[in-house]
Amino acid sequence: MSKLFAIIGDPIDHSLSPNIHSAAFRELSLECSYIAYRIPRGELEEGIESLKKIKIDGFNVTIPHKVEMMKYLDMMDESCSIIGAVNTVSNKDGILKGYNTDMDGFLEPFKKRNLNVKDLKILLLGAGGAARAIIVGFAKEHAQCITIANRTLENANSMVKFSNKIGLNANAIKLDEVRDTAKNYDVIVNATSIGLKNEPSPISLDSVNSKTIVYDIVYMPINTDFLKKAKEGGAIVIYGYEMLLGQAVRAFEIWHGMEAPYNAMKKALLGGT
Repeated sequence: MSKLFAIIGDPIDHSLSPNIHSAAFRELSLECSYIAYRIPRGELEEGIESLKKIKIDGFNVTIPHKVEMMKYLDMMDESCSIIGAVNTVSNKDGILKGYNTDMDGFLEPFKKRNLNVKDLKILLLGAGGAARAIIVGFAKEHAQCITIANRTLENANSMVKFSNKIGLNANAIKLDEVRDTAKNYDVIVNATSIGLKNEPSPISLDSVNSKTIVYDIVYMPINTDFLKKAKEGGAIVIYGYEMLLGQAVRAFEIWHGMEAPYNAMKKALLGGT
C-alpha cells in the first residue's frame, strides 16, 4: 500500500519539504509520496476533512495554521502543548496526533557538533512564532539565561514571562539596544526574518570570537549577512537549513518509525551541492 504525506499552509509553493521527503522515500525505496497542499486561512476545517477523506498518513503544518491546527487534533504530545503550536501530524485510523518538531529540529545541529549549551548565556533576536520553541529547547538543555531582543519590547516581555515560567531566567531589551554587547553572550540566535531578503545583519557581530556560537534560523539564502559577519569573527556557525533538516528528520521518524536518511535529505535540500 502506497502512503501519502503532505505539507499544508498558505503560501505553500516555495516549500522545500516535498523535495526533502521524496528524497528520503527514494533512498529507502519506500512506496510513499509527499505533496504540497494549499489551504488558505479560514479554510482549515474543510481542508482537514478532505485530507481525512483521502486517508492521508501524515502531514506537516506551516503558516498560518500552526496554532489553529491544535483545535482539530485528537491527541498531542507534550511539546505541542508547551510550545502552543503544531507542525507535524500523524493519522492512525482517523486519529490525528500532533507534534511540534521545532524544538528538536532547532537542537539537532548542536548535538551533531557535540556542542553543550548547559550554563551558557543566550541572546535571542526576535520574539515571534519560532522563539517559543527555541526558548523551550534552551530551557530543556539547562542554559544559564536568555536575553530576548526584539523591535517591540511588548512581544519580548511576553516571551520573558513564558521563559521564566518554564524555568529559564530571561530578560528583554530592544533590538537596537544590543549594539556591541554580542561579546557578552555564548550563543546568539537570529529568530527574526531579517536576512530573507539579503538585509544586513540585525546586530553588530564585531566582538564575537571562536567560542561564540552564532545560529541563523533563516535558511534561504544559506549565507545571510548575519552569518557572514559571524564567520569574519571566527565564530562557530549554524545554518538555518540545519534546523529545517532536523525538523524533517524528526517528522520522518514520527511517521515511519525508522531512522531518517539524513545525508540523502541534506543533499536534496541543498540541491546536491
